[in-house]
Amino acid sequence: MTLSLPIDPEANRLLERSPLALLTGMVLDQQIPLEKAFTSPYVLAQRLGHEPDAGELAGYDPEALVEIFARPPALHRFPKAMAARVQQVCQVLVDRYDGDAARLWSDAADGRELLRRIGELPGFGKQKAQIFVALLGKRYDVRPDGWREAAGGYGEPDAYRSVADITDPESLRRVREFKQAAKAAAKAAKG
Repeated sequence: MTLSLPIDPEANRLLERSPLALLTGMVLDQQIPLEKAFTSPYVLAQRLGHEPDAGELAGYDPEALVEIFARPPALHRFPKAMAARVQQVCQVLVDRYDGDAARLWSDAADGRELLRRIGELPGFGKQKAQIFVALLGKRYDVRPDGWREAAGGYGEPDAYRSVADITDPESLRRVREFKQAAKAAAKAAKG
């Protein structure tokens, strides 16, 4: 099973075959609709004229990368910050995993190590790291021992809490409802 988002079929196929595209989509999945976040790796590849690797993005001229991210329609609502974030994540991949995004998860000994590795990436707090662990386990069969526990509530079967649970329009609707209810509860708690 893989991710099946209501986005361009070619963008979905890129997410299926490219661990770096999948990770980049997760990096960008904040403060924009998830469809935009997970389509942006495909648009980035189109703008570059090829699918980039981590080494290329890590070494890319920062100003030129910002220009690519900012070109209308921008890849993110904060193109400068997110171009820098993608570059930082790619540098970690180069430094620790020989530039291979899949190595971030393929040789993790267990769920706790997987969560730790993902949580060490720039921009990945606990919640985002848990969502990515759940996404890898539920949609990409990356299931080291203890992955569900490491993913917390996001790892529960049919949780409908995040992108990890989206398989069709109905599941997308349920995830959106969960997020809206969580936002409303947080707002009410603030007073």
